[in-house]
Amino acid sequence: MLTEVGRNRSVPIVSEGVEESTGEFNNDVRLDRVDAINQIFAEFEFAYHNQFHKAFSDVESQIIAKKYWLGTLEQYSPLQILNAAKQVIRTQDYLPSIAALVKACEQGLDLFGLPSPRQAYIEACSAPSPKRDYPWSHEAVYLAGQAAGWFVLATESESRSFPLFDYHYQLLCRHVVNGEKLEVNVVAPLPDKVARLLSKGEAKARLAKMRDELGL
Repeated sequence: MLTEVGRNRSVPIVSEGVEESTGEFNNDVRLDRVDAINQIFAEFEFAYHNQFHKAFSDVESQIIAKKYWLGTLEQYSPLQILNAAKQVIRTQDYLPSIAALVKACEQGLDLFGLPSPRQAYIEACSAPSPKRDYPWSHEAVYLAGQAAGWFVLATESESRSFPLFDYHYQLLCRHVVNGEKLEVNVVAPLPDKVARLLSKGEAKARLAKMRDELGL
């Protein structure tokens, strides 16, 4: 269960198997989403004190809100959630809504070296062939272009090709922010000389030559 933050001190609501959050964020400590939600609520309380307590007047309302935010943000990594919260605190004068935080999470891809969907789409459409040799800004851009289809990106209108590319790109971005490694399958280059199958006559002649050379 989530750790609740009261007006003046943390109110631990601890269930078996869940470690109580200290309220202190350390970049060297690996957090889960429960820790991340606890942390952003603590930061929201500090940054928007009066607004925070007007929105969450008691512990019960905070418990309900934290469970709702936890479920809504389940597709984002803890680090992505924390950095999105810091971003909205720096830019908004009022207590952010869950929609504002989701938007900030979507825009925080640069934290993982990922370009925005629009930038990725432009890169995929303008990259020259051979595609596998192009110095991509991130493997996810190449893989999304490959999944959408290079021919589609080159021939279809943006209104039709971008949604397809964006669908695959968003899926790949989720893998990246969850710490998964993307694999690019490199096509082996063709040999300089391609072997040709021998005809029956050529095969017999070559076999006879080998026998003569071996004295058989």
